[in-house]
Amino acid sequence: MKLILNKELYYQILFMICVIVPFFNNYELSFLVWLIATLFTIKNKYSLPLLKYLSYFILIFCLSFFVSLFFNYKLYFVIRDITYLLKPIFGLILGYQLFYNKTKNPFQFIVYAGIAIASYHLFLVVWGIAMEGARNVREIREHGGYFNDFEVYTLIILLFHAQFQLNFTKQKTRIFICILALSSFFYLARTNFIQFVILFMAMKGWLVLNIKAIKTISSLIVVTIISYIALFSYNPKRNGSGLDEFLFKVKNAPVEAFSTKINRSDWKDFNDNYRSYENVRTVEQLSHNGNMLFGEGMGSQVDLKQKVYLGDMELRHISILHNGYMTVFLKSGIPGVVLLLGSIFFFFKRFNSFSEIDSQINLIFIGTGLFLLFSNWVFMGFYNQVDTKSLLIGFLFAYKNHIQKTNKKAA
Repeated sequence: MKLILNKELYYQILFMICVIVPFFNNYELSFLVWLIATLFTIKNKYSLPLLKYLSYFILIFCLSFFVSLFFNYKLYFVIRDITYLLKPIFGLILGYQLFYNKTKNPFQFIVYAGIAIASYHLFLVVWGIAMEGARNVREIREHGGYFNDFEVYTLIILLFHAQFQLNFTKQKTRIFICILALSSFFYLARTNFIQFVILFMAMKGWLVLNIKAIKTISSLIVVTIISYIALFSYNPKRNGSGLDEFLFKVKNAPVEAFSTKINRSDWKDFNDNYRSYENVRTVEQLSHNGNMLFGEGMGSQVDLKQKVYLGDMELRHISILHNGYMTVFLKSGIPGVVLLLGSIFFFFKRFNSFSEIDSQINLIFIGTGLFLLFSNWVFMGFYNQVDTKSLLIGFLFAYKNHIQKTNKKAA
């Protein structure tokens, strides 16, 4: 008797594994799982739009490798950078390959993966609060995780379930929305809140410039300004309990990543503006070494001039920064940054629409492009070690290609 594994279920399980593994915050494990999954699901053909999009990251990789030939770095750091710069390439290809063209409802495929990671996250949050005594923002995030872009995408898909033709029952839809909304909230990540607003606006069509969109965006800007005025008036405490701590981080967000003068001897100033400090040191180092044009290649590191606790390690030299633009600038200079910007503005081009679902994917792409402008500045975009949204974007490239092919056959 032969055991036959349903191919759709096989791809579903593999997709879930690839989404969940980065959550364990072990990059070596994530890279190995993604590499094996990529090798086991290689396709014969890939769509032209995907290949065009991949070319940005491939060129950044090649340029960084070429520049590194002019330096003498330890092999360990070069290999580590190779894996870092391959991450978005593997993620996009793997997401594309895990699309199965006979899946009845591909967006259900995505939702189930989102529910799996959200359920695990909520378990960690409950465990942290109930068993480990986590009581503030920092402790909850230490136990539950710092952010998850994939869950926010899934939540948006569920909120617009009619447009994505999910065909879940009302009860199931509500339960899934509650799980994902609660899980997304408990990351307490400012970027995830920004992501939600941007994607929601995109799905509403407010990012396609017209009179209605301009009025809506203008109103949101006014509301944001008023909210910040109220927040500054309230003046939340740095180490306040519960909501105060989170509001302090929100208040500090506009300046945290854009400061140019940081006092290293003042721990408060240094801590509040650390992400900016990474950027300042990168520019100072490249300028001092005369490598502003092409960067310093794979294996390069930024000298922070002092040891800093990052995660569970105390480091003075770092290979990657919080800022995706600066990380690429360090490895491949100005041409690399131009390529990275090209990969972002790629999503703003006018894509052809062959169906209602295809139109919704185009709206997700527009929202993704705008979000990546922010995400790369504070959380490295696709280059983040625990990022999984590249899997989703690769999957959507495959789905668009399938829709196009189906439409041509029907014509």
